[in-house]
Amino acid sequence: MQPRGLLLLLALLLLAVTTEAGKAKKDKVKKDGSECQDWRWGPCVPNSKDCGLGYREGTCGDESKKLKCKIPCNWKKKFGADCKYKFESWGGCSAQTGVKTRSGILKKALYNAQCEEIVYVSKPCASKMKSKSKAKKGKGKD
Repeated sequence: MQPRGLLLLLALLLLAVTTEAGKAKKDKVKKDGSECQDWRWGPCVPNSKDCGLGYREGTCGDESKKLKCKIPCNWKKKFGADCKYKFESWGGCSAQTGVKTRSGILKKALYNAQCEEIVYVSKPCASKMKSKSKAKKGKGKD
């Protein structure tokens, strides 16, 4: 019976120690955290080139912080990486300009970013060579 009692006592002691350690960690997080509620965040600035890992600076009163951030390399530079839009389908190809357009409505502005409510994008129409190759693929399936 003594080995079982000793194991039970060790288990309880270990549980108590880990519980206290967990509480101490939570207390440290609360002490290190800021009480300021009105943070102003700048744009994400990449470490090199114009995309990838970087940081954003924030200020609140006399305090300042840096947060890690990431700019996807396929982001629309015109809108900024912190502005998220819901885009409609592409419109038809304009014979005069050779481009097609679509609009996007602002869905979310991250970190208090200044974003336009509606944006318009355009891209060149697909070449005729591309549409012919698609037509050939469709004929082979019949």
